[in-house]
Amino acid sequence: MEKVLFIIFAVVAVLSALNILLQRSPLYSALSLIGTLASVSALFVMLNAQFIAAIQIVVYAGAIMVLFVFVIMLLNEPKGVPHIDKQRGLRFLAIPFAGLLLAEAFYVVSSVQLQQPATLSKVENPDQAFGTTWSIGTALYTHYLLPFEVTSVLILMAVVGAMVLARRDGD
Repeated sequence: MEKVLFIIFAVVAVLSALNILLQRSPLYSALSLIGTLASVSALFVMLNAQFIAAIQIVVYAGAIMVLFVFVIMLLNEPKGVPHIDKQRGLRFLAIPFAGLLLAEAFYVVSSVQLQQPATLSKVENPDQAFGTTWSIGTALYTHYLLPFEVTSVLILMAVVGAMVLARRDGD
């Protein structure tokens, strides 16, 4: 029975992932992405990683997909409206600011001291601690803190960029 459920959820995940690519409407692609995320969450449940499955639904299928749909609706411009670029001079500032961002990223990465990942010494059997909130939190806030913070900055930059792109005339 477990193999049958695995095959069903895997096929649904692959088909909805293909549907993301084949849809012409970005809104329908986002809805297909929700189906993919739900199927992957079901696969996590089958692997006894209930916390990761719940986070998959709450964070990705919930919060991130609401953000995606919001950006899609915000950027949905009517066809036939001419686009006037009022801020042409700003594109010349992109190269110096990109260089500054790369220099800052290089400085941060070079100044961070590498640490060994936290051990699961508090748990008697480390295999039982896999996927628990304690092991995920310990790994996330010790060894993977820099990638976690970089991801949050990237999401913030995407939201600001979407707002700049979606700004209407006179706003």
